[in-house]
Amino acid sequence: MNIIEEGQNPLFMDPDPDKAREFFRKKPRAMTDKRMTEKEAVDKFIPDGCYLAIGGFGANRIPTAIIHEILRARRRNLGFLGHTSTHDFQLLCAGNCLKKVDVAYIIGLEARGLSPNARRVMESGEVEVCEWTNYALCVRLRAAAEGVSFGIARSMLGTDTLKMSGAKVIECPFTGKRFVALPAVWPDVAVIHVHESDIYGNCHIRGISVADLELARAAKRVIITAERLVDGYAIRINPTRTVIPFYLVDAVVEAPFGSYPGNMAYEYFSDEQHLALWLKAEKDPDQFQKFLDKYIYNVSSFEEYLELCGGIKKLKELRKLETLVDR
Repeated sequence: MNIIEEGQNPLFMDPDPDKAREFFRKKPRAMTDKRMTEKEAVDKFIPDGCYLAIGGFGANRIPTAIIHEILRARRRNLGFLGHTSTHDFQLLCAGNCLKKVDVAYIIGLEARGLSPNARRVMESGEVEVCEWTNYALCVRLRAAAEGVSFGIARSMLGTDTLKMSGAKVIECPFTGKRFVALPAVWPDVAVIHVHESDIYGNCHIRGISVADLELARAAKRVIITAERLVDGYAIRINPTRTVIPFYLVDAVVEAPFGSYPGNMAYEYFSDEQHLALWLKAEKDPDQFQKFLDKYIYNVSSFEEYLELCGGIKKLKELRKLETLVDR
């Protein structure tokens, strides 16, 4: 195949599908009880140096409860797939967890502003970066889910993003036209927050799924955090609602309000006051360390964190702000 142009940055994950297949061939797929605590899931599936991907999009449907546990476990040298990563990236930078990042959208918390600390971390030069677009990362995950070494797109042609990526421009063997070859990415572990799951890992998501269905099929290990656990009958009665099936899942963590302070569609709105506190605290590194000690490191559980942030009274207010529909 004729390679016309290629990006200048290295790949952080091997796109060889046969190497990935060797792992998946040995992965257990039994329909067993996979319930764990946040700590148990992090201890078992998220070691130092692994490549991590987070589900959701922006501050929407993110698995905050697990990310807090990653910080308390003092994980280091993680690779990360930064697919419109806002508060989750802010958290991982706060814990100095990252070594290399595939970047599409990071540092910014969208309309809320930029994370001062995440910006300091990325400007330090201590974190390796390879640039992509949001769509490019979706294509990379889809290629992995399909078991092939690359996917193709046109959207990065002629851009500086292409130059700063690890992609290659190729000539189509059928038409001679130019396309961008985007290497498959198989994260070591993905953490995805869902509305409902049974104890086996059959999951329901309400609202947009973004790239999480591809992510669940691409990742070698999948940790599910769920707003609530449901009986298996709730899964069997309407099987078409199951968007992530049990055989992809390695751990199930029950985590009510587990996306807080982010938004959970149809459940609760984001806590904009608390997110603003994060951005304010980050401006002064000394004050920010005290902030982290209060809300992360000196907290024994995510439930205790929720109490610190206003408890059930605050959570009920956020429920009222979110439009609820009949389930």
